[in-house]
Amino acid sequence: MIDSFYAFLLVRKGIKLTFVATFKIPENMFEFSQYLGFLLFLTILTLGFWLMFFLVGFVSYWVGGASWEAYKEKREKKKQEQSV
Repeated sequence: MIDSFYAFLLVRKGIKLTFVATFKIPENMFEFSQYLGFLLFLTILTLGFWLMFFLVGFVSYWVGGASWEAYKEKREKKKQEQSV
């Protein structure tokens, strides 16, 4: 807040202000081993996602099929009891 007040006073006196943003771009952000570790993490994460996706579909198919077979067995047992 105070800096903007001083900037206003300088502009009022006819002094032009120039703000230059300087920053240094790091040459080596990561070591190569860190980069390989990150790639390994992404690979394991991706494999885990697709494995979970497959297993959810497979397990739901398995449970659905097992419940359908149980329903058919109960239905057949009920028909046999009614016919006797």
